[in-house]
Amino acid sequence: MKNISGYVENITFRNEDNGYTVLTLLSGKKEIKCTGTFGYIGEGEYVEIEGEEVFHDIYGEQIKVISYEIIPATDEFSIKKYLGSGAIKGLGAVLADRIVERFGEDTIRIIEEEPERLAEIRGITTRKAMDICKQVEDKKDMRDIMIFLQGYGISPALANKIYTLYGTKVYDIIKTNPYRLADDVAGVGFKTADEIARRAGVEVNASVRIKSGMCYALADASTSGHTYLPKEQLAQRTINLLGLRDQYMSADGTYNMDLLDNCFTELILEKKLILKEIDDVEGVFLSTFYYTELNIARMLLELNIETTEDDYIMGIKLDTIEKLTGVQLDELQRKAVIETQNNGVSVITGGPGTGKTTTINAIIQMFETDGLEVSLAAPTGRAAKRMSEATGHKASTIHRLLEVSGGGDEVTADDLSARFGRNEQNPLETDVIIVDEMSMVDTFLMHALLKAITIGTRVVFVGDVNQLASVGPGNVLKDIIDSGQFSVVKLTKVFRQAGESGIVVNAHKINAGQQVALDNSTGDFLYIERENAQMALNATIGLLKTKLPGYVGAKEQDIQVLTPMRNGILGVNSLNEQLQKFINPPSPDKSEKEIAGTIFREGDKVMQVKNNYQLSWEQRSASGRIFDTGSGIFNGDMGIVTKINNTTNYIEVVFDDDRYVTYDTKQAEELELAYAITIHKSQGSEYPAVIMPLVSGVQMLMTRNLLYTGVTRAKKCVCIVGRKEMFEAMIANEDQHKRYSGLKWQIINYYNE
Repeated sequence: MKNISGYVENITFRNEDNGYTVLTLLSGKKEIKCTGTFGYIGEGEYVEIEGEEVFHDIYGEQIKVISYEIIPATDEFSIKKYLGSGAIKGLGAVLADRIVERFGEDTIRIIEEEPERLAEIRGITTRKAMDICKQVEDKKDMRDIMIFLQGYGISPALANKIYTLYGTKVYDIIKTNPYRLADDVAGVGFKTADEIARRAGVEVNASVRIKSGMCYALADASTSGHTYLPKEQLAQRTINLLGLRDQYMSADGTYNMDLLDNCFTELILEKKLILKEIDDVEGVFLSTFYYTELNIARMLLELNIETTEDDYIMGIKLDTIEKLTGVQLDELQRKAVIETQNNGVSVITGGPGTGKTTTINAIIQMFETDGLEVSLAAPTGRAAKRMSEATGHKASTIHRLLEVSGGGDEVTADDLSARFGRNEQNPLETDVIIVDEMSMVDTFLMHALLKAITIGTRVVFVGDVNQLASVGPGNVLKDIIDSGQFSVVKLTKVFRQAGESGIVVNAHKINAGQQVALDNSTGDFLYIERENAQMALNATIGLLKTKLPGYVGAKEQDIQVLTPMRNGILGVNSLNEQLQKFINPPSPDKSEKEIAGTIFREGDKVMQVKNNYQLSWEQRSASGRIFDTGSGIFNGDMGIVTKINNTTNYIEVVFDDDRYVTYDTKQAEELELAYAITIHKSQGSEYPAVIMPLVSGVQMLMTRNLLYTGVTRAKKCVCIVGRKEMFEAMIANEDQHKRYSGLKWQIINYYNE
């Protein structure tokens, strides 16, 4: 970090929307190029900045500003420089000299307190004097507000947004209801607003705090997959969040809900919350979630147009396809294909080895026989790539299908569709859309997809409903199936070739709750007994480093370690630190950089852990020629660090489909090492081999469908390392994390109405 002070000599660029500025700072006799977010700054200002030195390929050395402070002009030289810089419209260097010569170091006070005296200067009218005063006051107001907000730990970029939205009203807002910031300003969360409220003296049980806490508790529940909560759970979460257990807990240990009812009723009347009875439970939604699920239900039912085809003709078409491809469909597969011809919306589900891909291929051929255009999509790049390889047809991620764009600054999850070029005004131009790995699709992505589909388009959803639910909120695939309003075909027959696979056979046993013989009788489902975590770690390293690559014919980087946990010796964090040492150790030939406590090294396997719609990528040919560009890297995308430049502080990563992305230091905080990842993060992916260290764990995490999901990620070999008792306990633990999602209820309710 460097601390520098000087005058703003020149502003090269300024984005008035977010405050991003490129300027030249005159520090002594040295001109320094600086970049950063400034709530307000003008040429001639004297500033003290703190920042880090970076090197730009085009512009050379720069200071990337982390924080800054504008020092008010007090001496005559500084005042002249400020007033004559052009920061005050209508006031140039000549007039600035005259004013300062007349009033000296008292100039700023004269402008603020006795502006009419400026009219004593030749060339300044009374009207112009008042205008100068107003401009100086406005800029002073902004500086004061920026300093005021930064005192609460708010970044300059966020402070600029707050000032742009509220102006000088921000003082009253913070005094009366600082929680408005969390509602109105993207990037201000409840916890930030609550800290501001605490400093502003808001009572811990004030109604504005309780109301904001309720809304935050519901929004926070969405990170666990919920789109609503039972009223009683919402009250408990709110009380715990706000630290009000002593005030709101009765002597018998129950919560006194009545004390929250006034706040709850106000939120209902304000239409921020919606209360509905779902399965004999009073369910509370944030209005955004309620209407998103309602719209999904409406759009699905509108798309579900029955167009019954002649069974005889369809039978002939299927017979012809089977002869041409040499593939014999079973009864359920034929039914699945026919259902997609007869219904606007259809679902195909089934476990591994049940022929979902074969069925998809037959569906594609049936539609193409009729001259219809078919589009294929999946939630992740890896899943889309697998779909392409299996069908021989181009498949894309749902984001790319919808033509994702970088957009502006933060866009909330419920406004996700603002990121997409395809929507109700610019729908997808296709006749059929087949979406694979549907269990991964959450509520908001589903909403964005359906908005881009016109009535008359056939939609086919394919997935394994027994896998883990989506990382995002909702239970879309399961709710669609359970609603009973759409054609659903469940493939159950395990085909002969798949039936010879220990992975497939044991996955079905796990899903059925049957115990699996860990006797290594098949070559693709292996068990290595280790009694403690350290021993399991050592075995995992040995498998990954020496044994499995040759066994499955794959590179170390392609073999994936999956774990249920983030913490502990066998958690993601510790595993990655240890595996990196053995798989990609330090070398004079490899650059490395520490970012947010993690060492990244050229050659490291990494994962993006946050949706970033603004990150640009480019695809390159083998010769390095760029042939495609775009934006958007998403949670779960995996890649390899190809280059680290410690001079420019940039990291280059190549993701699936040869998409190259350049990260700066701040952006790289969205990356994690990925030699080991959680089973949740592995959804939609397939690896040549999977290693799962299972020694111990929290019961609520170690569930049957978690184990099932992990096992089904392996293509050639899965290796369980640890204790047999833990493996068996996971099979027995069929408790799934309860998700409160309203889509099933919305579909049934909308259909009945």
